[in-house]
Amino acid sequence: MFKKLISGATLAIFAYSASVAAEKSQDLLTSAVQPAAVAAQPASLDAKALKAKFTQKLGLEVETVAATPLAGIAEVVTNQGLFYASYDGAYLFQGKLYSIANEPKDLTEASMAKVRVAGMNKFANDMIVYPAKNEKHVVTVFTDITCGYCRKLHEQMDEYNDIGITVRYLAYPRAGIVDRNGNPTRGFQDLRSVWCSEDPNTAMNKAKAGSGVTHRICDKPIEEEFDFGRRVGVNGTPAIMLADGTMLPGYRQPKDLLQVLESL
Repeated sequence: MFKKLISGATLAIFAYSASVAAEKSQDLLTSAVQPAAVAAQPASLDAKALKAKFTQKLGLEVETVAATPLAGIAEVVTNQGLFYASYDGAYLFQGKLYSIANEPKDLTEASMAKVRVAGMNKFANDMIVYPAKNEKHVVTVFTDITCGYCRKLHEQMDEYNDIGITVRYLAYPRAGIVDRNGNPTRGFQDLRSVWCSEDPNTAMNKAKAGSGVTHRICDKPIEEEFDFGRRVGVNGTPAIMLADGTMLPGYRQPKDLLQVLESL
């Protein structure tokens, strides 16, 4: 019995020694392949300094800088979209940031929704509005004149209005503001002409129906609305923004849109 105990103890000692040796070997291997130490990140976010670095290094116009729940990472909203950066500005990435601590949450989309709401407030007096008589919901739509589904949405304007949905238009010329030669695109000129009309709603109705647009020039923020759309993720028309900043890409039937609105 004693010999068996000694034999078991000896085996245990050998096993422990082998384990320790393996751990040491792994530590040596790990230290050998580790990159040089990265400079320690600042303990707190200096928004002013990070904003200056974005402007100096990248030429971006920074709107807001805020800390994220991810230690050492800041959220930076610019005129070219939303980015994430280390507090010292040495590292930068663009993409989705999710929280899975409790219920999964898209933190990037939540931030973009705030940017959309701020933009809708900014351009509230520069929209072409089709109000519902018994308004229950308001949606804001990025639109172009020649877009097929934009025209389909517009053809059903009475249906949206009849079920209590007010539709507000923002301009989004799909071909951009200028062409390759630096000249204003036709889409931009047509949208500007509609917005500059004495009766923009009637001009929009005619333009969506395929009638010609009387050329007009005035001081309307068509380019600014287009830039706003690009900044908040519009890559096609129509793009529908809800009051809380949620964005629905593409066309929605009146009843389908109402169902979405009432489910929120």
